Amino acid sequence: MAIIINLDVMLARRKMSSGELANRIGITQANLSVLKTGKAKAIRFSTLESICKCLGCQPGDILEYIDD
Repeated sequence: MAIIINLDVMLARRKMSSGELANRIGITQANLSVLKTGKAKAIRFSTLESICKCLGCQPGDILEYIDD
């Protein structure tokens, strides 16, 4: 897949656990794990907005496009 999810990088920079982020933005740890591992087929803008607000970052800090 050409879209890379850098959520682990942002969590490490913010010294935040996946569980803490999941609780703060109101999604399950399982759904956050699917997103982190790149297995998600889509992400809601509201979820992306919540992640960015909580981590103090931009969508481009989390999502990266790499040409195959």
